[in-house]
Amino acid sequence: MRALAALPLLAACAPQPAAPPAPRLVLDCSLSYEQLSAKVLALPSLKPAPRTPGEPYRFYNVEGGAEAFVFTEEGAPGHPAILKQEAVQQDGRKLMKNTGCAYGDKAGFDQVMAYLESLGR
Repeated sequence: MRALAALPLLAACAPQPAAPPAPRLVLDCSLSYEQLSAKVLALPSLKPAPRTPGEPYRFYNVEGGAEAFVFTEEGAPGHPAILKQEAVQQDGRKLMKNTGCAYGDKAGFDQVMAYLESLGR
């Protein structure tokens, strides 16, 4: 009898299955900078990265490390802009995929995207 009484207790101690990962946010460049900023900043698992003095960028990491967002600040090429880096599998290799929404100077935005692309090589 005691053995049967312990079964519910053992079941309660069993590891729970991991929750599926939250769907990744797709940048919707049809939204205004303010709207998209608010949408990104509302992600519950978003954590600000430490600031680098003198850098006109604000970095945010999504818990788990598969995604990161970059917001340009005054003085950055292409400001205002929102960029996203995400780890993806391609041909069996893990790569960083960069996307973004340009709201300012397109040439400056392209410069920032080229820089991000160079980091992934």
